[in-house]
Amino acid sequence: MSQTHYTKEDILRIAKEENVRFIRLQFTDLLGTIKNVEIPRSQLEKALDNKMMFDGSSIEGYVRIEESDMYLYPDLNTWVIFPWVTEDRVARLICDVYLPDGRPFPGDPRGILKRALEEASEMGYTAMNVGPEPEFFLFKTDEKGNPTMELNDQGGYFDLAPTDLGENCRREIVLTLEEMGFEIEASHHEVAPGQHEIDFKYADAVKAADQIQTFKLVVKTIARQHGLHATFMPKPLFGVNGSGMHCHQSLFQGSENAFYDESDKLGLSTTARHYMAGVLKHARAFAAITNPTVNSYKRLVPGYEAPCYVAWSASNRSPMIRIPASRGLSTRVEVRNPDPAANPYLALAVMLKAGLDGVKNKTPLPAPTDRNIYVMSEEEREEQGIPSLPSDLHEAIVELMNNEVICEALGEHALTHFIELKEIEWDMYRTQIHSWERDQYMTLY
Repeated sequence: MSQTHYTKEDILRIAKEENVRFIRLQFTDLLGTIKNVEIPRSQLEKALDNKMMFDGSSIEGYVRIEESDMYLYPDLNTWVIFPWVTEDRVARLICDVYLPDGRPFPGDPRGILKRALEEASEMGYTAMNVGPEPEFFLFKTDEKGNPTMELNDQGGYFDLAPTDLGENCRREIVLTLEEMGFEIEASHHEVAPGQHEIDFKYADAVKAADQIQTFKLVVKTIARQHGLHATFMPKPLFGVNGSGMHCHQSLFQGSENAFYDESDKLGLSTTARHYMAGVLKHARAFAAITNPTVNSYKRLVPGYEAPCYVAWSASNRSPMIRIPASRGLSTRVEVRNPDPAANPYLALAVMLKAGLDGVKNKTPLPAPTDRNIYVMSEEEREEQGIPSLPSDLHEAIVELMNNEVICEALGEHALTHFIELKEIEWDMYRTQIHSWERDQYMTLY
């Protein structure tokens, strides 16, 4: 994951020197799940020549049976050896997915993000930098290794051992990530019991999304070794904070941060203001991507630090967009509604596309909301033009389908399959009888 640039020869040499026996060719399905095609080292050269084929019809949101052949094109700079496998060493390469005719597969989430970045490049931006903050919970497992609802600690924000029993596990996660080339900036206990956050250094958008996927894999793997289950479910417990994945983002032109303007009283450029305006304008539509599950909307409720209102501020943590205090090269906007259940490639693609739409159309930025939105009445919010994020997945899907900009960001293939999968999810949830209903109504009626 470090900045090393690998050639095909480097990888073949390292694989031999380090006695790597197997290589996992990784890619991500539409729902954000990592998929692997594992090959022995004898097949590595073939894989590096982009000749490794797999059956796309068995992957969620990919293709029908009759058009199933797909090719994996490894990104050589994602080569890394898993530190936790000591015998029969295993390495991985993250791949882009291509069609047999040599065209990028339009439903590949990594390809969708690259398409959005091409548009930024055409507008003169050389990079979108992203600093993600994925949170997670650690639960104890039973003797069969299945997750229980028992938390591993009763710690709170920034607590230390002995209250924070996840500390050893978290420390090992950090060491493993560092061995894999991550630059870890902070690691701490979060607000809720059993909840943790590890922040890593920002990177360009594709690398940041790759890192989120690697991060999830490492967290789950190391937690399992500690007899714990790590979950990135947005709201596993009622009555405590849920897990978010705040995304700090900025656009660069060469070595210049396009979001910084020292002559502005907040240090924000016109570009930054239009970008934010675009993100706010399309937020209700991209919520289906950044908050993609039924459970996501249980997090976006007042009272638990998660944003539920579409607004921005430089001084207040209740709106959806916050401006962190750093300026100069570190000037950035922090979009706070995404959660870690999101497919990171799609989430970054839709936020970028929304921001670029604001820049292109010079969308005016509404006034900041510097008071606590949670204590405002509905009338006050309406008066100030502060809409709410969707209240459930169904509302989010409807908003998505009615928004041309976000639909275009996904492309027809991914959009059709995503909506189909999410409508099934909503329907299953809607028709299921939940224990709350039985507790509430069984004896009452």
